[in-house]
Amino acid sequence: MRHPLTAAHSSNRLAWLEGLRILAAVMILLYHGQLLFIDYRYTPQPTGLLDNLQGLIPAQVAPAAFWGHLLAAPTLFGFQFVDVFVMISGFSLMLSLRQQSLSLLPFWRRRLLRILWPFWTVAWASYPVLWAIGVATQSYVPSLWHIFAGATFPLLFDYRGSLLLPTSGPWWFVPLIVSFTLVFPLLHWLQQRWGSRNLLFASLAVTLTYRILAIYSFGGHPTYAIFDNSNAEQPFQVFLAKLSTFVVGMVVARQYQRGQGALFWPQTRKLTVGAGLYGVGFISQFYKLGWVFCDLLLPLGLTLLCGTMMAAIATRPTARTVLIRAGRHSYSFFLIHNFVVDRTLNLVVQGIGSRYVSLLLPMIALTYGLAVVADRLQPLLIRILQHLWRDLDYLLSASAPRTQQDWTPIVGDRVVYTGRTDWEILQIEILLDDGNCYLCKITNQHQSLWVSQERLTPITAQVPDSFTEAALVVKNRKKPSNG
Repeated sequence: MRHPLTAAHSSNRLAWLEGLRILAAVMILLYHGQLLFIDYRYTPQPTGLLDNLQGLIPAQVAPAAFWGHLLAAPTLFGFQFVDVFVMISGFSLMLSLRQQSLSLLPFWRRRLLRILWPFWTVAWASYPVLWAIGVATQSYVPSLWHIFAGATFPLLFDYRGSLLLPTSGPWWFVPLIVSFTLVFPLLHWLQQRWGSRNLLFASLAVTLTYRILAIYSFGGHPTYAIFDNSNAEQPFQVFLAKLSTFVVGMVVARQYQRGQGALFWPQTRKLTVGAGLYGVGFISQFYKLGWVFCDLLLPLGLTLLCGTMMAAIATRPTARTVLIRAGRHSYSFFLIHNFVVDRTLNLVVQGIGSRYVSLLLPMIALTYGLAVVADRLQPLLIRILQHLWRDLDYLLSASAPRTQQDWTPIVGDRVVYTGRTDWEILQIEILLDDGNCYLCKITNQHQSLWVSQERLTPITAQVPDSFTEAALVVKNRKKPSNG
């Protein structure tokens, strides 16, 4: 029986989640904008709370500018929403499963392509634009090596994304999410075998142990700090540093599906607990020992606080629609935002405060518009590459024996694909204009994809074998006896 709270919240589940995604993406944009504008004058240091609060605002600042610095200070902590993205990833992956078990290869293929296709679209489309802007303004132009590295990711792959950083610093996050996608099936299996609580405790032990080693043995520091360590932020860009945060998202999603857990707390309790967790995490980030656990407390607090706010906003139908539409483009927004911020600040703002303030909203709007364009270009890019691959495969295997298709696909045909019979043809295109092979767009109401006709089997209107056998029995009974 479905829990009544689950039914009550299912209609706006996607709305608050998508709203949290786009809020996180915007906060990360504001963080990078403010960080570049002040030229990295402040990042959290392990020197205590008071010293960090004093460092947020320059010692010699005019009274008129004091309030501007104070209002801008929260954006210098927008990096905290990176871990919110990690938690949301674990939550979303669990919600996407409609059964207790999953097929390994189909899952990896589906989820990795959901990460890589938007990345490839943004990367391949942006490199010519970056080159043109760089040449026209005599500013930054990506090197051919970094263009090749970005365009072929993840063939050129490392955990810390060092091959991607020269193009866009925030792209270090992409290898991290790929890593979580690869380990998710194991985590899901362990959750089924051990239970959510034991998996959470085990992941917490692994994460805390790793972060202690990362700080005190590996010579690392969190990604948002600038500190004189031997290996800088590299140890904290490995998925082990954020494993428990991802697992918390999985556990919360499992509870949510059952109508239980923190997301069903009263609003006052969520805000109170969220503020408490965030407060402890905020103070902890200013101490070296606090680096061990602050990155778990901060996303927990932020998710409770901001998720509650988004759930309240999503109660209005118009707002719900806006949040869902905006959230759908949050990943591409994240991939693009640093291009807009970096070029705007270097070519237009040039250190002038009034320009920076007046261009904040236009930067957000422009990034969102480009994200929408990128997401609409993505299906076209997929189709072009699929056409090229099919045509190339057809040409290079022309001498091989071919199986002549005994049917011509028609829009509306029901077909079998990967053993499932719930697919229907939506659109058909001919490869190479020779009429011998078709490319079909099929759907099963949950997803749509382009596949070759050769991989499809038509579902014909045949009489079931049981009815055929029954008809034969009746016919034989009616035959006159020879004896």
